[in-house]
Amino acid sequence: MKKTFMPVALAAVASLGFALYSLTASATLKPGDSAPTFTTQASLGGKTYTYSLADQLKKGPVVLYFYPAAFTKGCTIEAHEFADAVDEYKKYGATVIGVSHDNIDTLTKFSVSECRSKFPVAADADSKVIGAYDAGLPMHAPMANRVSYVIAPDGKIIYEYTSLSPEKHVENTLKAVKEWAAAHPQQ
Repeated sequence: MKKTFMPVALAAVASLGFALYSLTASATLKPGDSAPTFTTQASLGGKTYTYSLADQLKKGPVVLYFYPAAFTKGCTIEAHEFADAVDEYKKYGATVIGVSHDNIDTLTKFSVSECRSKFPVAADADSKVIGAYDAGLPMHAPMANRVSYVIAPDGKIIYEYTSLSPEKHVENTLKAVKEWAAAHPQQ
């Protein structure tokens, strides 16, 4: 009896862990929700400044993406892909900003090397923005999960995508931006 108890108990604990992970992973904001506004320190091309989502939305849609940590493999891949696509987003009036739990000194370096001075990255060291967007990494909520949002100029979320894989974030958000632009040709 003791030999079978341990594997059954471990299986039960594992199932509970996956269930909790699933609940946490699906807690992100959804299309139609209002995007929480925020102001924080950001860096673009190695220069630090104050970024305001409300101000940026006055100019057009914003692609807001959260990522776990600067200079890690997946986050570097994702930053390169967003940097490569910035000009395509601009064709549709959209801008991009990345947000992580990293401090501004780390992001100042990341903005030049990995973001290639193409788009800003914002520091959320206290995880307030991550929390407001329900974008915390399951089982380690102070860090961001890999979540991408497209926010319309009216402040409504029009697209959300969550996947720890860096693949598809740019492709999916660019498609959402194009669809929004087609439906709003005067903006």
